[in-house]
Order: sequence, then C-alpha cells, then structure tokens
Amino acid sequence: MEDWQEQEVEFWRKLEEEDMSRRSMLRRSAAAAFGLTILAAPSTAFAGRVRLGANPPLKGKGFNMKELVAQAKKEGHLNTIALPPDWANYGEIMSTFSKKYGIKITNDNPDGSSAQENQAIQSLKGDSRAPDAVDVGPQFAIDGARQGLYGKYFVSTWTTIPRAMKDTRGFWWADYWGAVSIGYNANLVKPAPTSFKDLLNPAYKGKVALNGSPLTANAAASGVMAASIANGGSLSNVEPGIDFFAQLKKIGNFIPVQSTPQTVASGQTPISIDWDYLNLAYVKEFPAANWKVIVPKDGVYGSYYAQAINVQPPHPWAVRLWEEYLFSDQGQLLWLKGFSHPARFTDLVGRKVVPKSLLSALPSSSVYSQVKFASSAQQTAAKNTLSSQWTSKVGA
Repeated sequence: MEDWQEQEVEFWRKLEEEDMSRRSMLRRSAAAAFGLTILAAPSTAFAGRVRLGANPPLKGKGFNMKELVAQAKKEGHLNTIALPPDWANYGEIMSTFSKKYGIKITNDNPDGSSAQENQAIQSLKGDSRAPDAVDVGPQFAIDGARQGLYGKYFVSTWTTIPRAMKDTRGFWWADYWGAVSIGYNANLVKPAPTSFKDLLNPAYKGKVALNGSPLTANAAASGVMAASIANGGSLSNVEPGIDFFAQLKKIGNFIPVQSTPQTVASGQTPISIDWDYLNLAYVKEFPAANWKVIVPKDGVYGSYYAQAINVQPPHPWAVRLWEEYLFSDQGQLLWLKGFSHPARFTDLVGRKVVPKSLLSALPSSSVYSQVKFASSAQQTAAKNTLSSQWTSKVGA
C-alpha cells in the first residue's frame, strides 16, 4: 500500500470515530488493501489497466490512479488562487492533499475575487505562476468558458454531480454550495435580527456589511439576490435587492467595510451578510465574538462555486489529481466539515457515507428545503443589472 492510500485509510478511520459505521470503514480499508483508491465511485473508475500517454487525460475514467499520482508527483507542485484557508475548510483540504500526495501548493491571492481569478489566467498565460485551477462563482465560470480560459475535463465522479451544477461540455463543474445567511456579534447586536426586513432597524446603524463588492464577488452578489427575494423581487429581478441596500445605506445601517474574518473578530462588521458556511465557521473560530447565525426565511437563496482547469495549466497532471481529490468522497466530506454542501451531497447521503455529526452541525434542513438557485440566464441578468445600477444607487 502506498503512502497516499495509507493516508486515506486513516481519514476513514477518523471519520468512523465520529460515528462512521465499522462495516463501512472495513469495506473501504479492504479496497485500499487491493491497491484501489477508496474514494467510492472513483475506486472503480481508476481500477482500469489503461496506461497514460504523454498527454494528460480528458476524462477521469479509464486510467490507473497510481499512474496519475506518479505523473503528478513528477510535477511536484500545484498553483491555486483565491482559496482562503478559513473558507469552506479549504485550509484542511489543501494541507490534506499535500500530505497525501507530497505535492506542494502555492495559493496566490487567498482573499481574491472570482473576477481576479479569471484575470490571473489571462494575465499569466504561459507563466509558471499561473493558476492551475480556479474556484469561481457560476457567472464567472460561464464567462471564463465563453472567453476560452478553461480546458475540458470530466472528473471520474462526473455523473454524480447534478446536471444543473455543471457545464456538460466539461469546462467547469460545481464543487460546493451554500445559502446566504446573516451572522451577527451577539455582544454588539441587540435585538437579534431574524430577517432581511429586520436589518432596517435603526439599532443596527453602522453595523451591516457584505463580503466583498456585488460587482466582483459572488458572495456579495448573492447577498443582493437574497435581499431581492425578501423584498418582492425574484431570481429574474434583482433590482429590489439593490434598492434595499440603497435604503440601508441611506439610513446609515449599511457600511462600506467589506466583511472578512478579521473584521468579524475585531467587531468592525457586527452584522455580516455572507455564506452560511463562513458565518457558521466563525462561531467556533471567534468565540469572543459570540457569533450567531441565521438563514433568513424571507430570502433563502443559494449559489455554488465551480472548479475549472486553466486551458494552459503549468501542472496539467497535478491539477487533474487535485480535481479527482476534491470530487472524491474524502474531498467532498471535508467541504461538508467546513459547513458547506458539497456538489455530490445527494449521492453521499444516498450511499450513507455522511457522518451524522457533520449533518447535525448545519442549520435545520427545513430551511434548506426552501433554497432557490438562479439559472444561468438569471445570473447573467442579475450581473448586468448590478453593473448598471449598483454604483449609482449604492456606491462602490
């Protein structure tokens, strides 16, 4: 058994301690003992005897995992971009990947936006520092594919990713999703907000923030989408959401400071409209902030992020191994550990490989059952409306 296989056995052993069944653990251990990857669906995909040629594969099925690992280790490096360690558990995901395969990761501009990720592919074309892969909001994924920034690839678990969460041509595929939430510092915010409408309370003057600008960041744009739903708009009409933030700014509640882990910890952004997985992580990360989180029932909006491979990646083998890792059971469960819903969530639950401890850490499933997702056309329309109205109505 190779080092990366032993690491995976250990991963499943630790999950078992958190309430994974012994029988499930043994099945995976047995698979590893026979030299297969223990990533459930990928295990059969990588069991083939086809050797790789000089060029990296287009599909994750039909080749040997050991050969992919060997080629990736020869490259020995992976370039990522805009992956904050405290975002959806990316810190553990990256460190586990590096430890498992012995591949070093350079993560540039960890706090960068989706727009900056695509821009990096363009500006660093042919450069060894260029990102091998990006993790961007859906509209930026669509734009990136349209501009020819991405190369095609079909991960071995492709069929378990919902149809609405991937480009069927193979240019991008969703990795995880979250719902817009309201996080707040209970030491500084009274009374506790329970809805978007509550945020108009004068008691919240100088306290409400977004994570980034809606013009460049998917998290912020999604916050406006959720506010639109809560204020009579719809997935096809984001204008009421823009007007809501304009009103918040007029009464002094909305502040220009963009929410980050640092501003949450310092109390600079007492109320943060952000992804549930980020706000939920702050609860444990910053206990002194007495951080509380609610998913407002008047605007339950969700959105995913998508993986895409640079059309000219500096490390073509390592980036494919990275994608296979992210979309394995192990990678997907690490995202769930970070409070986000992995793209293959339904498949994982259906096969009963999700520890109850991970599920119980999320807000009530009844709230998530109401979540709404925008189509590609609706996302494009929202982006155009934000581009034409946000600055004039709300500001930078």
